[in-house]
Amino acid sequence: MDKELLEKIKILRNETGAPIGLCKEALEVTKGNLEEAKKYLIKKGEALLEKRGEKIAGVGIIEGYVHFNGRVGALVEMRAETDFVAKSEEFKKLAHEIALQVATMKPLYLSKETIPEEDLIRKKKEFEEEVKDKPEDVKAKIIEGKLEKWYEEVCLLEQKYFKDENLKIKDLIHSTANKFGEKIEVRRFVRISVDD
Repeated sequence: MDKELLEKIKILRNETGAPIGLCKEALEVTKGNLEEAKKYLIKKGEALLEKRGEKIAGVGIIEGYVHFNGRVGALVEMRAETDFVAKSEEFKKLAHEIALQVATMKPLYLSKETIPEEDLIRKKKEFEEEVKDKPEDVKAKIIEGKLEKWYEEVCLLEQKYFKDENLKIKDLIHSTANKFGEKIEVRRFVRISVDD
């Protein structure tokens, strides 16, 4: 292994926490491009979660965040497969970041799949009304685009991470899952504000 590759593996490992072998694989696949290697690792994390989809994330923690003024707060229930992961500092840090995201970005739903059917139908009708004067052949695409944008606003897992617009919350979770090699999920969350 050449010195440049070793240095890039070290950088990638420090930034992502992924195993050394996976960092090497990511850099080889992306021909040494660090940014592309990070994206590769996120995709590997997604694939890992899909593969481990049947596994039960039965161990977890409740993490909370209360804003300094005491007017807004959030609780998040995070789950992992093992006690080892659930008790790790990295897992607690992830849970804290997600609680902070909930307090800051006010998601209404966990994911697209958890949106109640009546809410989705109502939103689709609203968008259909907005595009009623558009040509028929573009209406469906416009509505789909508006729905995707709406998902990014109201679904926690689809929201952009407020500290890094290039990452969605699900990417943050996939990245951590990749480090530990096991399923990690947000089970539920609640946001409380005295101003709402």
